[in-house]
Amino acid sequence: MALLEVHGITRSFGGLMAVNAVDLTVREGELVSVIGPNGAGKTTLFNLITGLDMPDGGSISFAGQRINGLPPERMAALGLARTFQHGRVFANLSVLDNVLVGAHSRLRAVRPPLPLLGPLAELVLAFVRPRAVREEEAQLQVEARQILALFGERLLPRLDQPAYSLSYANRRRLEIARALAMRPRLLLLDEPTAGMNPSETAEMLGIIRGLKAQGLTILLIEHKLELVMQLSDRVAVLDEGLKIAEGLPDQVRNNPAVIEAYLGHSSVGGALEQAPLAERLVAAAVNAEEG
Repeated sequence: MALLEVHGITRSFGGLMAVNAVDLTVREGELVSVIGPNGAGKTTLFNLITGLDMPDGGSISFAGQRINGLPPERMAALGLARTFQHGRVFANLSVLDNVLVGAHSRLRAVRPPLPLLGPLAELVLAFVRPRAVREEEAQLQVEARQILALFGERLLPRLDQPAYSLSYANRRRLEIARALAMRPRLLLLDEPTAGMNPSETAEMLGIIRGLKAQGLTILLIEHKLELVMQLSDRVAVLDEGLKIAEGLPDQVRNNPAVIEAYLGHSSVGGALEQAPLAERLVAAAVNAEEG
């Protein structure tokens, strides 16, 4: 069953066509990766899907409902959660409170019958704290600890520490934990291993694999192609806003158009020219990330 359907989505900025008539389908339980050179339009595509930007044309449907034009908070309420290419955590909040923020759209005890009263109701209930609010908060804290436990000892011992005190890799983990607190139907991960060393990358691979095994549907942007090839059910490749290839990991790995997009005619030379196609792709991705 298709959970996310993107048809002919287009977005331009002045004379630059960032996303050009892209089609993409993500089925329930799949992990689909979107790859491509820097500037290919991957993050712009994520922004269009999650309502942070508006498409110039095309349609986006989620669980059979057209979601073009919905604001990000409505997208979140429907079950879309995401992380960002450049990590975004609430630096002055504790690790626990960062995760609890992710559960905000699920709150029931503080939800008034009239939506316009929402902010006022939350403020009043923060002081009054009736039993229903206390019980819901306690349950969410239990869930938050369970989510943090997915990351081993990386975050749980730092439960009450402010997010600004975390290492870069732990801030990336915290952002994923916050997204999971939403109980999403679709999790969009934008370069979750960026800036991580090989050991941290392997650890993140295990976490994402575990989420997939639990049945979570995931749309992934990632430059580390070996990770992509190990995790993905399907891979879509963008270049200059166009989708130039899509298929199983092994099909995409050896697609001449994909290699052309990463390396270009003039970049192929010397030992790299003689390398197997998969190794050349990995080398190109490493160079792109380091650049």
